[in-house]
Parts: sequence; C-alpha cells; structure tokens
Amino acid sequence: MTSRQDPARTPSDKRRSLESSEGPGLGREELLTRTFVDLADTLVDDYDVIDSLELLGHRCVDILGIEEAGVVLDDQRGQLEVLGSSSQRMRMVQLLELEVEEGPCLDSFRSGAPVRADELEATKQRWPRFGPSALEAGFRSVYALPMRLRGECIGALNLFANRPGALVRSDEVPAQALADVATIGILQRRFLHEHQVLTEQLQTALDTRIVIEQAKGMVAEQAKTEIDGAFELIRSYARDNNIALASVARKVVEGRLDAAALRRRRDGSAR
Repeated sequence: MTSRQDPARTPSDKRRSLESSEGPGLGREELLTRTFVDLADTLVDDYDVIDSLELLGHRCVDILGIEEAGVVLDDQRGQLEVLGSSSQRMRMVQLLELEVEEGPCLDSFRSGAPVRADELEATKQRWPRFGPSALEAGFRSVYALPMRLRGECIGALNLFANRPGALVRSDEVPAQALADVATIGILQRRFLHEHQVLTEQLQTALDTRIVIEQAKGMVAEQAKTEIDGAFELIRSYARDNNIALASVARKVVEGRLDAAALRRRRDGSAR
C-alpha cells in the first residue's frame, strides 16, 4: 500500500510540527479543516491509533478553547481504557473516572449521547466521587461526546475546562464531528485488521485441508483401501493419541507416519 504522507515524517513528527509551528499560526476554521484531514488519513502505512487520539485531544484544546481533552475506548472486552490525554492531569482524572465508574465519559458511552456539566459544582449528587476529585484537579465544567458509528459506540471524547460553561452549544457540532471522524478511522483499521486475520485463518484452513487430502491419498495407496477408509484410519489415530487431525496428516505427508503405524493403537494392538 502506498503512503500518502512524506515517508520521512512519522505521525508523531507530523503532530509535533502542526502543534508547535503551523497549529498556532492557523485560524480556527483552517485548523479544524486540517484536523479532519489528519484524522481521516488512516490509510498510511504507519497509521497509529494512539498517535491519532493524542492528536485529537490536543487539537480539541486548540480549536474549542478548553483546557483539556482526552479519549477513552472500549477494549472490545467490555472495559474502557484511557487511550488519549492532552496532559498528565487529564490522564489522571480520566483514570479516576474509570476507577470510580462514574463521570461524563461513562454516561456518554453508556447512553450514546452527549453529556454536559456546565457547573461541575452542581454534580456532587450526580457524580459523588468523580465530581469532587475533578474540582480538586482544577476543573469547573466537563463535557463528553460519544464516539459512535450508527448503533456502535466504541468510546467517548472528554472535554474539560477550568471555568464554568466553557463549551458553547454551537461548538458541540464540530467537536462531535471530530469524534466521528476519529471513530470512523478506528473502525476502519479494526475492520482491515479483522479482514486480514480472517483471510489468514481461511488460508490456513485451506492449506490444512490440502494436507489432509494428500494424506488420505497416500494412506489409501499404502493400505490398498478406499479414501473413506484411509480417512478413518487417520482420524482414529488422531483421536486415540489425542493429536490434532492436521498434525497427523502432516506427519503422513512428511513420511513420519504410514498406514501400518496408523493401524496400531496406543496399546500396540492392530486395528
């Protein structure tokens, strides 16, 4: 597959360049457009999910005028994991959020809907453990947007600020769009990986079937029997010796087992 980015620049190089030099010099709309392009570029050879999520967090801070952003994703085993944070402070609060099992990202992930808390002070009943800890960390408003595609929600984008009401409602639209583009990229890579694994599994199954067919033919010739009888010999030997059928067939093809050996049971008696 041909890369569409400069091969000398890794995603990390690209992110650092944009954030340290181009990013601050770009207007809000231009930076938003640039971010859509960067997040959508999932076909490069060295695409990395973690790098893209870190980029998403930092760009949300620049574009939306908030202090911190981060991403939690479902690990496909039912657990949420912190996979992107704009700072160590944000990472620690997100880890706490998952530990106490309450907070905006969990609510958004579970409901598949945006979550707003313009006044974090007013959430002590809603989030009795997360709220005070987030306040102690310096946050005064928190928001979360679902990372979803159709009916599948794979995580949430956290947006935290040091002042109340930091995220105006009109900014939820570009923020959700950024989360959606990142989600599509992640699911696309997941699909490509699953497709590759499935293809490899099918090829392995096909190769195994070929070996078994070869072994059946060899045993049938050696034992002067029909193909079905040869397969029964191979299968019985595998079962009696607790060996995988494919392994027995491979030994036959490699000449390490023959029809006479297959006829002998584990106790040494003939079939």
